[in-house]
Amino acid sequence: MEKRRFDKLGINVSLLGFGCMRFPVNAEGKIDRPLAEKMLDKAIASGVNYIDTAYPYHDGESERFVGEALKKYPRDSFYLATKLPVWFINTIEDVDKYFNEQLEKLQTDHFDFYLMHALNRGSWEKQRDLGTVKRLEELKAEGKIRFLGFSFHDSYDVFEEIIRYRDWDFCQIQLNYMDVDEQAGMKGYKLAEELGIPLTIMEPIKGGSLARFSKDITDVFESVRPGKSPSSFALRYVATLPDILTVLSGMSSMEQVEDNLDTFTDFIPMEEKEYKAIDTIKEIMNSRIQNGCTGCRYCMPCPFGVDIPGNFSVWNRFHMYQDYGVVKWQWEGMEKDGKRAANCKECGKCEQACPQHLSIREDLKKVTADLEKAAG
Repeated sequence: MEKRRFDKLGINVSLLGFGCMRFPVNAEGKIDRPLAEKMLDKAIASGVNYIDTAYPYHDGESERFVGEALKKYPRDSFYLATKLPVWFINTIEDVDKYFNEQLEKLQTDHFDFYLMHALNRGSWEKQRDLGTVKRLEELKAEGKIRFLGFSFHDSYDVFEEIIRYRDWDFCQIQLNYMDVDEQAGMKGYKLAEELGIPLTIMEPIKGGSLARFSKDITDVFESVRPGKSPSSFALRYVATLPDILTVLSGMSSMEQVEDNLDTFTDFIPMEEKEYKAIDTIKEIMNSRIQNGCTGCRYCMPCPFGVDIPGNFSVWNRFHMYQDYGVVKWQWEGMEKDGKRAANCKECGKCEQACPQHLSIREDLKKVTADLEKAAG
């Protein structure tokens, strides 16, 4: 198993990390513990030593299961990562409440990697002003945290503010070959590299959407590295970057574990022909975009509550990936909030404001037809 060492941390970490957010589940929707434990055992036996979980994963079950499954291993044989659920932290006392609960669930006296979970502008400003960082630094000084970091979901400017706030031990961002300009993105990676802060990477396969493709795209992968899965390309794309500590994969089956282990055992960095293949794939996917909405929001607000740019974003991504699962959560949330395209009354106000001169009313009808058909 390929391992990375950073002088800043002084440890050797497996380049593949086991993400514990997507374990297989049984008919009741609970973690299939026998299978999930076999998957963890297989990964650990093959050299994976970074195990990443969090308070909300599997509705709170992930941490408890991981604590039980890892109990048979010497505590110094793996690196355990979990995250503070900042959305529950309203007082400094709450930090200790949740931290101690996590220690109990994971059956440990310390965390190797501890992150402030899913920071965005609002949650960061609240926790910064509350003094949460200072309390976590105190827990680190007490030996209960070895390495302190944060995971992130917001724009680059927010990322820059947070990462420059202190000398973090590490941080975690979303990065994959389709999202180099999203959230912190590749610009955020380069800033972390400049500051000497190692990164752990989440969503390298974009929630599985970079593992499932139509034949025209899989043929491109097959032409440059026959017999290798599309997910292996996505994982290697980010793992080839030199300042990556570990690449997290939320594995849901033994087949995924075995495929990922094949990718990271005798790891082969990306080659020029493979980067060109990915450029070709991105061109194919971008050619499926249905309209040229830039998200400028000049069309907003809609008098009838329709989130016009949001609908077009869902529509375009659905066609790019040809997979309803990629947009399911956002599309269903828009129905709950009354923001779907079907609420359009065709007043035309949006089209008068659109600098791209898009046929918004007609396109919103297409959004409704395509997504409702996909949702069944």
